[in-house]
Amino acid sequence: MRHHLFIGRFSIFITAFLITLVFLFGNPGDAVSDNLTWTGCGISKKAYMKEAAAAYKEKSGVDIKLSGGGATKGIRFTNAGLSDMGGTCRPALPDKFPQKEGEVFLTVVAWDALVAVVHPDNPVDSLTVEQLKKIMTGRITNWKEVGGPDQEILVVARTGKVSGVGYMARKMIFNDPEVEFTPRAKLVKSSGPLEKTVLKDKNAIGITGISSAKKRVFKGRKLKILKLDGAYPSVEAISTGKYPLFRPLYLATKGKPTGQVKAFLDWITSPEGQKVIESQGTVTLAQGKGLKAKFKYWEHTDRILNFNTLQ
Repeated sequence: MRHHLFIGRFSIFITAFLITLVFLFGNPGDAVSDNLTWTGCGISKKAYMKEAAAAYKEKSGVDIKLSGGGATKGIRFTNAGLSDMGGTCRPALPDKFPQKEGEVFLTVVAWDALVAVVHPDNPVDSLTVEQLKKIMTGRITNWKEVGGPDQEILVVARTGKVSGVGYMARKMIFNDPEVEFTPRAKLVKSSGPLEKTVLKDKNAIGITGISSAKKRVFKGRKLKILKLDGAYPSVEAISTGKYPLFRPLYLATKGKPTGQVKAFLDWITSPEGQKVIESQGTVTLAQGKGLKAKFKYWEHTDRILNFNTLQ
C-alpha cells in the first residue's frame, strides 16, 4: 500500500514538474525560434539589410543574424537550408546550377546600380559605357586615353563570373555573362576588398554597387563614383532609369516563404519597411516605379514572387 502511495505521489510530482517546465520554457516539440538568419552580399547589407534587421527586431522582437560572403553564397546557403534568407544582387541561376540554386525563389525589395569607382585623387569624372567596356577588357590601358594622367590603369575585379557584381556587370555592360575581363586585372573575393583596393591605389578602377560604394570610407577618404554616359547615379537618376546600369536587389528564400520568413518579407515590402530602405538612400519599389519595364535583364521571372505586382 505504501509502495503504491509513493508511486502515485512521485507521478504527481513529475507531472507537476513537467507542466512547470512547459509553462516556463514551452514544449520543445512545438518551439518556434525567435531568430532568423540572413547570408548575402555586402551591397545588400549596406543598402538596407543592417538597418532593416534592427528596425524589425525593435518592432517584432525577432532577431535576424547577418553574415556576409557574397550574393552567390547567399543564394546557395538559402538553397541548402543553411540560412533562412539570402541577400543577392543577381538572380538565381537554376538552369546553370540546378543542385545549388534550383529551389530558390526571389522577392524584389529595392533597386541598386552598378558604378565605376576610382581613387578620390583621380581627375577623371566621367566615362561612357563604351569606354568602361574597353577598360574592363584591356583595350584601354592608360588613363590618358580617357582624359586622365599618363598612368597605367589597374583594373580591380571580382573572382569568377557568377558573383553578384561580376555576373550583372557582364550581363548589363556586355550582354554576355561569359565575357573575359583583362588578364591583367587584380582579382578580389568580394566588394569590400575591391573598394578598399581602389581607395589605396590612385590608378585603380573597379565596378561595385552604389549602395556599398557611397558608404565606403577608408582612412577618412571616400571612393570617387564616376558618371556614366553623362549621368551620376543619384537616387533620382536611378529611379527614373536615366542612369544606365540600374538593377534590382532581391531577398532569396528556399521555396515560397512561410512563417516568420514570410512575415519579414511582408514587412520589408510594406510602406513601413520601405521607409527604412529609403532612409538609407536606396531606391525603393515606389521610387523605382516604371523600372520593371525598362530593365532588360530579367531572368526566371516565374521564380520572382512579386514580379507581377512590380510596377
